[in-house]
Amino acid sequence: MKIVADENLAFTEYFFAEFGEIKQAAGRTLTHEDVKEADALLVRSVTQVNAELIQQTALKFVGSATIGTDHLDINALEKQGIAWSNAAGCNAQAVAEYVITALLYIKPELLNANEQFTLGIVGLGNVGSRLAVMAELFGWNVIGYDPFVQSDQVKQVEFAELLKNADAISTHVPLTKEGEHPTYHLINATVLAAMKPSAILINSARGPVVEESALIADIQQTQRKVVLDVFEHEPEISAALLDLIYVVTPHIAGYSLEGKARGTQMIYEAFCQTFNQAINKAFENQLPVCEQYFTSTDFKTVLQRYLKDIYDIARDDANLRACLKDGKVDQKAFDYLRKTYPLRREWAAHGGPAA
Repeated sequence: MKIVADENLAFTEYFFAEFGEIKQAAGRTLTHEDVKEADALLVRSVTQVNAELIQQTALKFVGSATIGTDHLDINALEKQGIAWSNAAGCNAQAVAEYVITALLYIKPELLNANEQFTLGIVGLGNVGSRLAVMAELFGWNVIGYDPFVQSDQVKQVEFAELLKNADAISTHVPLTKEGEHPTYHLINATVLAAMKPSAILINSARGPVVEESALIADIQQTQRKVVLDVFEHEPEISAALLDLIYVVTPHIAGYSLEGKARGTQMIYEAFCQTFNQAINKAFENQLPVCEQYFTSTDFKTVLQRYLKDIYDIARDDANLRACLKDGKVDQKAFDYLRKTYPLRREWAAHGGPAA
């Protein structure tokens, strides 16, 4: 069996080597020629799996080790009779911890703000619901908006009420352009104007969820603190935008070792089901033991002392800004940052709490 895999997938050899030859390639530049003789294709969100890529190939399975599916042309896959799978929820814990880390980096006093701080979560799927549970560990007031989800765990409000009352808003929605509630440019000039000028905005979902031009105008007017892990025109990121954003990271919010490994395992299991193979591997026994910071019962004290050791978000910010060249982020440098990213560990690996 021939398998083509994005070179940045974790544990590909461990999960797939027994099934045949694995050809690793740069996901962003995959071509029809690269995959035409492959039985299986394993990708991430940087690969556009469309009709042009998959038509007249030997492909029987496409697996994406990602939460989202907007890079998969599902109609084209099903028309070609190609089984497909994604890894919904694989890095939900990592993204939730990223959001909390960003908030504590911007405002360390939030560690003890309790119910005086209101976090608004837009999108209550795997990531948003996980974030809500984590935020409640801090005693924060959590409100959520999702027209597609009814949750008993989160106080749900109308979108306008969330915009009015939240001290920080974090987006966790897929990218959609059709239907009753499209998320493309969900955060636009009207929405930004309805937010508190002091409210922090965090986008670690999909870049085009936030309208870049509207965001720039808003920050210039309000000096709003914004955290972006994804960008509307990614990997085209301008110096003008970076100069205004408080924290920028190179699309790595979900890049924990556990999240990456979990994503590969999920498409491995779907692969096995497609090809009638036994599922007999798990990622947990492949992970190294790491330092146990959470030896104290007071996890807030641990985070106050060791959060930078667990995840130094300022380093990611500096590394992305260092990629600026001729007024914009160099695409090769951006991809290299992601390819060589030192995968952080989730809090539970250090003995800490998990949702």
